[in-house]
Amino acid sequence: MNLSFSEMAFIFVIALIVFGPKKLPEIGRQIGKALAEFKRASNEFKAQIEAEISQLERPDPQPQILPPVEPPRGAIAAHSVISEPEGVPQLAESSASMPEAKAPNA
Repeated sequence: MNLSFSEMAFIFVIALIVFGPKKLPEIGRQIGKALAEFKRASNEFKAQIEAEISQLERPDPQPQILPPVEPPRGAIAAHSVISEPEGVPQLAESSASMPEAKAPNA
């Protein structure tokens, strides 16, 4: 927005008439403070956006290889042999301890 000197003088005269000579300096200070605050906030926002962009452009570091973790107690891992907990009687697995079925006499 380009304002010439005559346009700015006209706006100043209108503001002087509307607000008066006592209020005009106070209004000017408030406008100056608001513009400075806006400029500071926009610079901060711009810096934050640039920091995020530079972080995204940075190559990923090598992934860290961690040692294997022990499964929690009582968990069953894949491809593991299931053993009976202590204190639980195990079933007989041999055919010698199992009673044999008798064939019916025909």
